[in-house]
Amino acid sequence: MMTKSLKIGMVCPYGWDTPGGVQIHIKELAEYLIALGHEVSVLAPVSDESVLTEPWLVSAGRPIPIPFNGAVARILFGPLASSRVKQWISANNFDLLHVHEPVIPSLSLLSCWAVQGPVVATFHAASPKQKALYAVGPILDPVIEKITAKIAVSEMARATLKDHFDTEAVVIPNGIDTKKFRDQSFKTEWKLPQTIGFIGRFEEPRKGLQVLISAIPIIATRYPNFRLLVAGPGDADSFSKKLPIEVLRHLVFLGRLSEEDKVKFFHSIDMYVAPNTGGESFGIILAEAMASQTAVVASDLQAFSDLLGGTGALFASEDSADLARVIIELFDDENLRSQLALSGYERSQSFAWESVAQEVLAVYEMALVGNSGISLESESRVWNRLRNTGGGE
Repeated sequence: MMTKSLKIGMVCPYGWDTPGGVQIHIKELAEYLIALGHEVSVLAPVSDESVLTEPWLVSAGRPIPIPFNGAVARILFGPLASSRVKQWISANNFDLLHVHEPVIPSLSLLSCWAVQGPVVATFHAASPKQKALYAVGPILDPVIEKITAKIAVSEMARATLKDHFDTEAVVIPNGIDTKKFRDQSFKTEWKLPQTIGFIGRFEEPRKGLQVLISAIPIIATRYPNFRLLVAGPGDADSFSKKLPIEVLRHLVFLGRLSEEDKVKFFHSIDMYVAPNTGGESFGIILAEAMASQTAVVASDLQAFSDLLGGTGALFASEDSADLARVIIELFDDENLRSQLALSGYERSQSFAWESVAQEVLAVYEMALVGNSGISLESESRVWNRLRNTGGGE
């Protein structure tokens, strides 16, 4: 365990005030490291600086939206962003820089170009080989070589890194604050019989809400009063206009949830449904539902199967009829639902920051002693820890 207090620069590639798993990961890791006594500064694009509350967060400017990995990424790049990155690095005497997703055009890539000294990079994305990455290979290869130590948040993310750049990484999962999800409070108006939940940017096709909506008529034949709570950003009014009234009567749009309301959300539903269609490497929302002792239903993406480790109910991806079958089965069998909820809760503890942050600090330590890479023994130790909790096969 590292005893020296470190000064850590952390770089977020995506818009800080846009909900996303990478942003949540960086925020909670920074807070946990600060609580351990380390000094952390996070550089990120910020759309609305008036709402900034974290004293350790530094805005690099407003992001712009670009298509990436089946979604819209809000990033910041170019000469002005490069200047701000250099100013931030030069104004601080960091022991180490920790960048996230450094191979997309973002603050992370700019930071890798600008920094001198140890660099740890975390790779979150899981996607097939993309021609665009090979087109800029001469630019990215030196960046990959400059990184002192690499982390992938899942085996899928590691495989993506290996496919694109023929390099290895330690597998360390995303962390979650398991303690806050033990709060059993709920909202009475949400907690009604036969209620399921979804959280995400519901207008984004790969989040799969349409797959779940297409399952509604089938579920309603067995449970005519069931409800689907939909939380997350998006234009609910515009989205609703495209749906028939017999579907809308089962839907409740909640908008964005605060962290406090997200906990209440999980404790108000019978099961959480993740109908995503692809492009996922982990699934923080699933882990949070598991930590809340909420049964999880998810598409059979490899990333979700690895994360759940047999503690959730899987359905054939993009198959609404199969999704409806699984949901009806769990509504029918309360004991099965309870078993999944309990086993999911037990597995979720392997994602607690108490464990995950120590793994990250171990990588920091190896980077600081000048290791140009991660040994196979170190990688095997981390991966075996995941395998022993029931996942990662």
